[in-house]
Amino acid sequence: MGARLRARRTAAGRTIASVAAEAGLSVPYIANLENGRGNPTLTALSQLATALGARLVLELDEHPSPAPGPLPDTLLQFARHPRFAEEARRTGAPGTAARERLLHAMAGLAAVSGRPLTELDWHRILDTVVLINRP
Repeated sequence: MGARLRARRTAAGRTIASVAAEAGLSVPYIANLENGRGNPTLTALSQLATALGARLVLELDEHPSPAPGPLPDTLLQFARHPRFAEEARRTGAPGTAARERLLHAMAGLAAVSGRPLTELDWHRILDTVVLINRP
């Protein structure tokens, strides 16, 4: 869960401090959660989701899908580019949900390379996603 919180926060270009202030939680509390420590209450998770423009969904599943791995730092840096923001907006999904889905799709495509990717590589992957989503 911590990795997902961090990914959503960084994809939105937010600091821990700004999310903490909006959620009414402390910076150390959120930092601990992002680092896999602590046991948040549902109230705290709901406050974090609201601060991040997300919807909290609680699901009990007998066969859970594997959690997505951490996003590469180079991808998180690339996600700050205006082009990335524009393409995420064009997917039609609201706010940070679109960004997160696009980030994880791009990370999945990058996994086949077996090497760290550059900014140019991320542009190429984004081009691919844009092309396959055209009507």
